[in-house]
Amino acid sequence: MEADDADRYRAPALDKGLDILELLASVEEGLTQAEIAKRLDRSPNEFYRMLDRLVRRGYVTKLEGDRFTLTLKLFGLAQLHAPTRRLASFAMPLMRELAQKTKQANHLVVFDRGSAVVIAQHEAPDYWGLSIRIGSHISLFDTGSGHVLLAFRSDEERQMMIAEHVRSRAEVNLGPEFYERLAQIRERGYEMMASAQTAGVNNLSAPILGPDGRCIAALTCPYIALVNASAAPDISQTIIMVMKTANELSLLAGSDVGMPT
Repeated sequence: MEADDADRYRAPALDKGLDILELLASVEEGLTQAEIAKRLDRSPNEFYRMLDRLVRRGYVTKLEGDRFTLTLKLFGLAQLHAPTRRLASFAMPLMRELAQKTKQANHLVVFDRGSAVVIAQHEAPDYWGLSIRIGSHISLFDTGSGHVLLAFRSDEERQMMIAEHVRSRAEVNLGPEFYERLAQIRERGYEMMASAQTAGVNNLSAPILGPDGRCIAALTCPYIALVNASAAPDISQTIIMVMKTANELSLLAGSDVGMPT
């Protein structure tokens, strides 16, 4: 495109917003309005309204000390794009095999704009099993998938995820025991917990890791003890199978950081 054409189609407000997003993406600790203006060689007053709109739309958040930093909204949008669809596509054969071996349903969950979202699921092969609808939004705080998504992230990313999550929910008080649980999950490589939503169900969840070792998705089996199913694996055998499948999916996602099984 010629220089004249580039000037003709300029959108100053959009350029200003993109400049802010690209700048904030390059720093970890956040920047004040004055610092943003200085780095972009503009007047601070030029950015007041733009920062306000980016905060209101959820792309930027304001920290203590009047510092602005990116939220995970852009990451969430990217998660719904082709890579997530490819992950679900790659996962289905392995999820089908897992369902056959465990006699249990399983599903795949990613973080998207403040929620843990189910992007794929496979039903149990026999009569009984707990299936969760694709597209369902579930809690980060009281589900196996949510715990795993939080446990295998940096402290900074975790706080951003939690901040986004609580915006659309009642205020919650996450005490030190919650973070200690996340540390334990990270150390052992999986979550095993009684469902907070359905009696008689245990959430068995393991992380799918990306090339950088961060959790990009959680694989979860809502385990139900089956009566008169002597060939069905017990809960200890099932979590091993869930972890093995999650490791295989991590390899497909480009990770060389395997979890112990």
